[in-house]
Amino acid sequence: MIRPRVLFSLAAATATALAAPAVAHHSSAMFDAAKTVTVTGDVKQYQFVQPHTWIDLVAKDASGKETVWSIEGGATGQMRNIGLPASALKPGDHITITAHPLRDGRPAGAFISIVMPDGKTLSARAPQPAAALAPAP
Repeated sequence: MIRPRVLFSLAAATATALAAPAVAHHSSAMFDAAKTVTVTGDVKQYQFVQPHTWIDLVAKDASGKETVWSIEGGATGQMRNIGLPASALKPGDHITITAHPLRDGRPAGAFISIVMPDGKTLSARAPQPAAALAPAP
């Protein structure tokens, strides 16, 4: 028969091991999924990195004041699948991004879609046909 102390230790170890993947990824609770914001500006940087890509763009308000927005995208594979490989955005590209904004009002959000410099719209919810995808860098 297994002693209660040993059984408890095994149960605790198992629970810890199973919980580790769940805490390895952050929550998206910081974004307000009930709201969207659309920002137009020029690409400052496209960080094609894991675990999430980032698109930083400089937008100007009506008075001409510049604000840098940081938009969190999906993993590199996800972004490549929708047509945004590492080479898709270059500093200075004029784009429009729609995102779920941060709840605290800072200029950042979670990527929903982008209007590329050529006018093409790419969405996180609609993968592009394989023929339209650029080769992986």
